[in-house]
Amino acid sequence: MRYSVFKIDAFIRPSADGFSGNPAAIVPLQEWLSEAQMQAIAAENNLSETAFFVKDAHDIYHIRWFTPTTEVDLCGHATLAAAWVIRNRLQDMRSILPFATREAGNLTVRIARDNHGYGGNDGLLQLDFPARPGELLRDAALHQRLEQALGQKVVAVCNARDMLVELESEQAVHNCRPDFALLRQLETFAIMVTAGCESADYDFVSRFFAPRQGLDEDPVTGSSFCTLTPYWALKLGKLTLKGWQCSARGGEAVLNLEQDRVLIAGRCFAYMEGEFSLPDTLQNL
Repeated sequence: MRYSVFKIDAFIRPSADGFSGNPAAIVPLQEWLSEAQMQAIAAENNLSETAFFVKDAHDIYHIRWFTPTTEVDLCGHATLAAAWVIRNRLQDMRSILPFATREAGNLTVRIARDNHGYGGNDGLLQLDFPARPGELLRDAALHQRLEQALGQKVVAVCNARDMLVELESEQAVHNCRPDFALLRQLETFAIMVTAGCESADYDFVSRFFAPRQGLDEDPVTGSSFCTLTPYWALKLGKLTLKGWQCSARGGEAVLNLEQDRVLIAGRCFAYMEGEFSLPDTLQNL
C-alpha cells in the first residue's frame, strides 16, 4: 500500500530570502498504522516532526506527532502544516478545522481574520492552543548555570513544560552559542531564550533548544508560544503580539492571548508532495 506525504514549511517569514519556517512531514491516513510503523516513518523522514492524522465519522481529525526518536504531546508547526494540507489538498474548506489529541485535549485551526491589526485573510492559519504560563524562578545558582551554558547574561527565568530564559537584549539572543552538554544537564524538556525586539516589526524574539530530545535547535516552535505569549503579554501590557523565532531559518507568528488559550497564527509553504510505501520488514509491526 502506498501513502501520501507532504513536506510543509510552517511559520514562514514571507519577507525572507530563501526557505524559512520549520519543515514538517504530514501523512494523512484512512486508519492508524502501528506506533512502531509511525515511529519508523518519522525516523526515515528525519524532520523535527512527522504528523499523522485520521478523520473520524464526525469529521474530527485525530492527530499524533513523532520526532525521529519519540512521540510528543503537542506540536504547533506540524499541526499548522496538517491544517494546510487538509484545507488545500484534501479540500476541507470549513473555516474551523477540529483536531483531537491524545494528551493535549481538543484543538482547532481556523482561517485567521484581521481583527487585531496584524495579518488578514491572506494565508494565515490560526492555532488555538492551551496557554502554558511559566512560574518565575528566583534561583541564583540556576541563573549562574544558565549563564555558563548560554554564554549570556540572564535577566529572568520561568519554568513551564519548557524553561523560558529572558536575556538582556535582542542581540544577546542572536549571539547565543549554547554549550549543549551543559544544557542537557538541566531538568527540563527544553530551553527557550527570548528578549524584547528592538525593531517595530516584532514584539519579541526567541530561540528554542531541546538537546535532551535529540534536537539542539528547533527552527520554529509553535508550542513555545504557549509560554512566550503570556510572558510577554504581561511584560508589555498587550494581548496581541508578533514574535520572531530567530533561528538560522527563522519564522514568525501572530499571537493573541485569550484567557487560558493562545491563538498562534502563521503561514505555510508546500515544498514537496509525494508517496511512499512501507518495506516488508515493517508491514506486520
